[in-house]
Amino acid sequence: MIKKKKPVLNIAIDGPAGAGKSTVAKALSKTLGILYLDTGAMYRALALKAVSQKVDINDDTAIKRLLGATRIDVKYSGGAQRTLLDKKDVSDKIREPHISRAASDISAKPLVRYRMVELQREIAAAQDTVLDGRDIGTYVLPKAGFKFYLTARPEVRAHRRYLELTAKGAEDITEAGVLSEILQRDENDSKRAVAPLRKADDAVEIDTSDMDADTVVNDMIKIIGERG
Repeated sequence: MIKKKKPVLNIAIDGPAGAGKSTVAKALSKTLGILYLDTGAMYRALALKAVSQKVDINDDTAIKRLLGATRIDVKYSGGAQRTLLDKKDVSDKIREPHISRAASDISAKPLVRYRMVELQREIAAAQDTVLDGRDIGTYVLPKAGFKFYLTARPEVRAHRRYLELTAKGAEDITEAGVLSEILQRDENDSKRAVAPLRKADDAVEIDTSDMDADTVVNDMIKIIGERG
């Protein structure tokens, strides 16, 4: 008797900046013992190279050349994802505030999203994976077995992001400034031409404003267990 191959488990987590997607996705993948793919890091890596080389993000020809000359890899070390840009570890550099803004801009480019989505789908098709982003359940993996949409009040998201940045030594930033950037990014992400930020029709929405990461993860595991 031929044993049927177990279907690949894909869990999509979407939501705006500061909703806790990455923290929850990492914890969920660790609890379930499956791969976590930080899709945002891939866009950040490309943005870092564009900024470093002073590439005009509005120049599609230049962006196309950049994509053709760029290699982005993901490896895992100590249970954490490390992002490699042209074989160099840029995991810390891509978290700087100005790179976050550039990543939002460059991710809105259709040709960039098409290429990154190809890579993400290849990874997800090969193994059980948790992916987080802004269009995972609606565009990248519309057939994912489980979809979640995390959200939180803007001021809560800004406070979280502010604490994260200051803990990493960021200077000359204010919570009001971070809130302004988050609101701008919300607008950019929800109005972009390709796969804008929105909740998938079949996604479970969770407001994390008054929840810690462990509580969110426990709720997700319960839902996965009930449906699984």
